[in-house]
Amino acid sequence: MQQRTLGSTGLQVSRLGLGTLTWGRDTDEYEAREMLTSFVAAGGSLLDTAAGYGDGASEELIGSLLGDAVSRDDVVIATKAGISRRRGERETNVSRGRLVAELDASLRRLGVDHVDLWQVHTWVDETPLEETLSALDYAVTTGRASYVGVSNYTGWQTAQAATWQRAVPGRATLASTQVEYSLLNRSVEAEIVPAAQALGLGVLPWSPLGRGVLTGKYRTGTPADSRAASAHFSGFVGAYLNERSHRIVEAVCRAADGLGWSPIEVALTWVRDRPGVAAPIVGARTAAQLKAVLGTDELELPPAITDALDDVSGE
Repeated sequence: MQQRTLGSTGLQVSRLGLGTLTWGRDTDEYEAREMLTSFVAAGGSLLDTAAGYGDGASEELIGSLLGDAVSRDDVVIATKAGISRRRGERETNVSRGRLVAELDASLRRLGVDHVDLWQVHTWVDETPLEETLSALDYAVTTGRASYVGVSNYTGWQTAQAATWQRAVPGRATLASTQVEYSLLNRSVEAEIVPAAQALGLGVLPWSPLGRGVLTGKYRTGTPADSRAASAHFSGFVGAYLNERSHRIVEAVCRAADGLGWSPIEVALTWVRDRPGVAAPIVGARTAAQLKAVLGTDELELPPAITDALDDVSGE
């Protein structure tokens, strides 16, 4: 798998990331082990998780596999802090104290002394930005994180945070921004991607397959074993089960038929090669799903197909 530098840093990451949102909950140890070994064997390195994924279960499962299924040195561990379910409901807290505490807890669960990329998972209006960013400085200066970034920030939030970090020598400059980006959601192109490119941040798209809708699995209904049929993700996926998405999915499927590819390969290759993108994060739930995307590294969309998909998804 080809490697890319993350933004203007020297950090090398595979141009496809492995997401672990479901690990420890919907994805058991057997499936996770098979996915991780297959991913690394294919040249993949970027492994994405978060303190809030399964209330830490994702990180714990990764920690159990490091040094066993794969070597720590084979992966670029990226985790996030700021979103949790401490009281049974979704809670956001990006204060310095909470972020640092979550980072230390992540390191314990992962069984490592540092992560390669640590990201603030979300923006919180009530917390001063400089306080949040001071936690990133602390993480780098203490060796807990090699690089830092943000996630789910708007364009102006991204620009403000990145500029603040560049304003004074010694602050930890931002390496990346992780945002939702796919043929079904191109809103990041208006402000976030330009801000990231101007300030040296690599873009890490999450849900590059449109929450699974771009696979084509929902063209004729909702499969019983799909995320849309689960209690955890029905609303999350259902937001894209509409007429506009249907038109885009049909265009992807026509392109796939013409190329002899799968819809997954078309949709993933499209977002992987967008300006500013470092690595889409693919949240496969099973080893079979991951296998379906690992072959995309050798693929490149013809310009005519890219233009057609741009047209239909830009409406």
